[in-house]
Amino acid sequence: LGYYLANTVKTRALIEAATRAGVRHVIFSSTAAVYGEPEVVPVPEDLPLNPINPYGRSKLMSEWMIADAAAAHGFTYVVLRYFNVAGADPAGRSGQSTPDATHLIKVATQAALGRRARLDVYGTDYPTPDGSCLRDYIQVSDLAEAHRVALDHLRGGGESLTLNCGYGRGYSVLEVIEVVKRISGRDFEVRLCPRRPGDPARIV
Repeated sequence: LGYYLANTVKTRALIEAATRAGVRHVIFSSTAAVYGEPEVVPVPEDLPLNPINPYGRSKLMSEWMIADAAAAHGFTYVVLRYFNVAGADPAGRSGQSTPDATHLIKVATQAALGRRARLDVYGTDYPTPDGSCLRDYIQVSDLAEAHRVALDHLRGGGESLTLNCGYGRGYSVLEVIEVVKRISGRDFEVRLCPRRPGDPARIV
């Protein structure tokens, strides 16, 4: 239920406050998880939405709510559907600081630095080239720029939009791990585990 509290209930409260304050433009951080197990990759924005986990469903509910509120209250919005966000500010001023973050690149980097005993890979029997999940990763600086461009679009009188934020190219979990090992020059234990419920095989 935590996803519904963070992504749906709190978004409702924010949108209600925004409409009361007369906010004219909204940019919403959504997720590619709203597509579920897409039959087409790269995923187009008009693909039918069929989330397969609570995270994706909670974000999709918020997308619907924002569209309904915009129609009722006259604001415009851009929904940005993030793929996997990676990296940090190139100047080193900020980055992924959540202590228990499960993002693959951060976890793999921690394993290379010896801050984790091992790295677990969930599922190696997916219908992908090496059996591990395939994901599209977007550098956080590019994602920040997408927000700036989206706001400029709305301020310039642009219509409401829903856009994917990714590069249209996927990398498998095992590929990412090998890159981290090669760049760091360090080997670390990788434990192959069963699949986790709610993980799509590929989303690009």
